[in-house]
Amino acid sequence: MNIGEYADGYLKGLSGAIEQITVEGLRKITDILQEAYGRGRTIFIIGNGGSAATASHFACDLGKGTACEGKPRFRVESLADNNSLVTALANDCGYERVFVEQLKGRSREGDVLIAISVSGNSPNVLEAVRYAGSSGLVTIGLVGKDGGSLAGMVDEKIVIGNDHFGIVEDCHLIIEHIVSFFFKQKIASSP
Repeated sequence: MNIGEYADGYLKGLSGAIEQITVEGLRKITDILQEAYGRGRTIFIIGNGGSAATASHFACDLGKGTACEGKPRFRVESLADNNSLVTALANDCGYERVFVEQLKGRSREGDVLIAISVSGNSPNVLEAVRYAGSSGLVTIGLVGKDGGSLAGMVDEKIVIGNDHFGIVEDCHLIIEHIVSFFFKQKIASSP
């Protein structure tokens, strides 16, 4: 195999995966985020590895990328970004608690948790979603493969049914960009 053959296969897989991103799924997610924005609620975003980077990217784009002078701003935070806090919680409480312990100190009923996981089975993500669901947060999942346990736990989800981590992560970034740039335009054009 050469790079041309590999790239061709990857791009074909990516194209098929992108087709799984539906307008209806995007509408459900943006409706939740619009309500949170209107009520001044906080949106927390979590993930591990590449999904942690997507969580950070999503928080940046929603927080800074949608900011317009004189307009309310999204309250958004990636819980994967504070290395000192994440490693302290992992050391003292266990890695499966790194997100839930942060939610306990920061979240309020009506806030939103976006959980990003290719497998849908990351214990720390599942613990946070369990806590969020029992504490009155609205939950959104961006998952891959068959959705794992996460798909059955969240209020709304988009599942990219593909086993390739890179392709699923690419699609999660596409979703993040569609949502963030939609809100950027919506907020900028609002009275």
